[in-house]
Amino acid sequence: MDDLLIESTKKTPEVFFSTDGRIKISGRSIPEDATKFYDDLYEWVYHYCLNPSDTTTVDIELEYFNSGSSKAILHILRALVDVSKKGHKITINWYYEEGDDDIMERGEYYESILETKFNFIETE
Repeated sequence: MDDLLIESTKKTPEVFFSTDGRIKISGRSIPEDATKFYDDLYEWVYHYCLNPSDTTTVDIELEYFNSGSSKAILHILRALVDVSKKGHKITINWYYEEGDDDIMERGEYYESILETKFNFIETE
């Protein structure tokens, strides 16, 4: 299994998924077809979860994302959280810009649904 790197565009985020347990999605996520964009990411996560690193660190640094992206991100996070239930450590860092209550609240919503502690990190 190889690392997954996708450069950002005006409508899609930068993605860096590493087999050593570093997973990062950053930028804007408003693809025309969120399912098409996120299917490759979910497939990578599925394979990663079969043989995960002892520690997984997830960094979500999205300045904006649409509802299709929201569902896909939740799907990915759910698969990763399931790995923690098998004895692996997971850290989820949720970044939001100062004053951006929408993004912060979306992270809080995911935290409650997934029943997993998030680290909320405010940026300027």
